[in-house]
Amino acid sequence: MRILSLNKETKNDLLESLLKRSPNHYGEYEGRVNEIVNAVREKKDAALFEYTEKFDGAKIDKNTILVTEEEIEEAYGLVEERLLNVIRKSLVNIRKYHEKQLQNSWFTSEEGVILGQKVTPVDVAGVYVPGGKAVYPSSVLMNVLPAKVAGVRKIVMTTPPGKDGKVCPTTLVAAKEAGVDEIYKVGGAQAIAAMAFGTESVPKVDKIVGPGNIYVALAKKAVFGYVSIDSIAGPSEILVLADETANPRFVAADLLSQAEHDELASAILITTSQELAEKVSVEVDKFVEQLSRKEIITKSLDNYGYILVAENMEDAIDATNEIASEHLEVVTKNPFDTMTKIRNAGAIFLGEYSSEPLGDYFAGPNHVLPTNGTAKFFSPLSVDDFIKKSSIISYSREALEAVYQDIVTFAECEQLTAHANSIRVRFEE
Repeated sequence: MRILSLNKETKNDLLESLLKRSPNHYGEYEGRVNEIVNAVREKKDAALFEYTEKFDGAKIDKNTILVTEEEIEEAYGLVEERLLNVIRKSLVNIRKYHEKQLQNSWFTSEEGVILGQKVTPVDVAGVYVPGGKAVYPSSVLMNVLPAKVAGVRKIVMTTPPGKDGKVCPTTLVAAKEAGVDEIYKVGGAQAIAAMAFGTESVPKVDKIVGPGNIYVALAKKAVFGYVSIDSIAGPSEILVLADETANPRFVAADLLSQAEHDELASAILITTSQELAEKVSVEVDKFVEQLSRKEIITKSLDNYGYILVAENMEDAIDATNEIASEHLEVVTKNPFDTMTKIRNAGAIFLGEYSSEPLGDYFAGPNHVLPTNGTAKFFSPLSVDDFIKKSSIISYSREALEAVYQDIVTFAECEQLTAHANSIRVRFEE
């Protein structure tokens, strides 16, 4: 990995480089995605079946698009008992964590005025799960469980089938364990459009969540407003903030845990120690030679892998906040103290035994996180994403009479005489 001194110029160059990975720069694909979305909106099932055969090589129809209970039972027979037990342990941790996020409706009452907030789960949630070579049962759990905890009435999942018309057994088992109600064999932009607008087979949902490729990301962008979405996620990223106390071998391994995701993935170390920087670079080279996804890792590191050496921890923290990484590991002498100075990060891992994959699979916090600097204003997927809030207002006659002239004054200031009249009429002689 390249080692650079952290200064204003290198920081700006890095930020510019990382932003090029954003889905907002995928304009060349938007026309094709919009064509797919519009076709599904207009032709519904017919377009779904056509695109599934074209892109996935699978023939489906109205009788085979929905995964059956028999298919789910078959999947359980194909998943190793050990993996099933791990899925169940992880599920418990994820559910417990998200139960802490639950909000209650509330009301206040004072002198004839009742105010409050009513918390209601969305009615139907749609979860997209990638297919093909990718197998992500952890993603199923992370996207479904917050919706279940929130109390969503119905959870619909879409995932592309293989050429044999079947869905990955691990995906089906994870979905069943998490509590998905219906699973449909359709993927890509066409699946997002189907959930956004509804077809003869796939129900319309209120919220769409879940990761996917460029086409899925842009389809979510295209249907936003017709439905709610979680985010338009970019490639994965990790930033390790470390001082001289960090273990270089651990740091190198953690950087590579994200570099293997994608050629566009970003892996960055910011440290105050030149010695650590050099040792980490050596360890990275050693590990790369041993890892199965060597080609992807090498391209990721060549394009978006950096080791930045800062003059002091204050500069290192400032750069960390500017980058606003999806995953941030803090490996310093006092990581909890350092953490108090972090303003922007999707998930923060503290200490040398809190490696990023712990959050991906098992600890409990959600691994659906803001990318491409959006941690400056977005949060991880949570129960909040599956609820909506309604304001409650109730005034007695006496309470309104005490303030009605103030409201009339405000309305007349804005030249909204009907607003003023709707208040004034209640107190006519």
